[in-house]
Amino acid sequence: MHMADALLSPAVGATMWAATAVTLAHSARRVRATARTELVPLMGVLGAFVFAAQMINFAIPATGSSGHLGGGLLLAILLGPHAAFIVIASVLTVQALFFADGGLLALGANILNLGAFPCFVAYPLIYRILAPAGASDRRVGVAAVIAAVVGLQLGALGVVLQTAASGISSLPPSSFLWLMLPIHLAIGLVEGVATAAIVLFLRRARPDLVDGTPSSGAGAPSMRAVAAATLAVALAGGGVLSWFASTQPDGLEWAIERAAGSAQPPAPQAGVHRWLSQWQSRLAVLPDYDFPADERPDVATDAAWPQVKAGTSVAGIAGGMATLLLVWLVALALKRRRR
Repeated sequence: MHMADALLSPAVGATMWAATAVTLAHSARRVRATARTELVPLMGVLGAFVFAAQMINFAIPATGSSGHLGGGLLLAILLGPHAAFIVIASVLTVQALFFADGGLLALGANILNLGAFPCFVAYPLIYRILAPAGASDRRVGVAAVIAAVVGLQLGALGVVLQTAASGISSLPPSSFLWLMLPIHLAIGLVEGVATAAIVLFLRRARPDLVDGTPSSGAGAPSMRAVAAATLAVALAGGGVLSWFASTQPDGLEWAIERAAGSAQPPAPQAGVHRWLSQWQSRLAVLPDYDFPADERPDVATDAAWPQVKAGTSVAGIAGGMATLLLVWLVALALKRRRR
């Protein structure tokens, strides 16, 4: 659900940027005041994990579409909503700058849609109410699924409203809405089940990460071991499992194609759109998570599945490590200011 600049006007894009900046500033203040030092390594590796997870699209049966995990709700459960918002913003920033996944003008909107709704609405107003501390595993699982669905539905609604307010694309708002919500309902159900599975596993291994209760037993893995295992999964996911990502269009692309008749409406070729497009093309060293077209080996693999590509592996590993580094730098900067 990474919006392209072609969907947004400069006014709407700038407004979303401003709202994101205010939310990030508020989150930074809260993290600086309440940060737990031992969570700093975990913030970085969870950022790398979410980056890798977003590379692995799964097919939605009988639709011709695909989806991927957003990760915002999982981050909020493990880190708290404010730290989670900073991490998801870091993930989306790395994707937009170095991989041209989502536009630069649309970056603020993407951060709000994929970060603010799960972190500040779905997590505190749904997950925490349905699954308070000490809730049964069953309640935790159900709460994760419901919260994931609601968060993604709100994000999909945000995309439609921001596109309609911009008024620069040919997408009919009503058709776009009734395509976006059902397909993201299906994606949200998958994300909810995956989130529930991860949370329930960690709840048994390290309950302090999920609901704040101390880990019991001498066999509980240390925070360092949890962080190392998460990083290993992230690197394996980005470097290898990304080959198995579905080649079908994601939910947003699928909805646009059916509402407008084309995979992506053309962006204006002047003004802010042109300037940002030029900057993004210079910064994106691995566009679309692959080597640039003129540097790829002359091998016909685009139609194959799995798509075994060295460029995809490099993008997955490099992107995960760049996200980890960015999150650590932000977290350490906040920690220093706190001191």
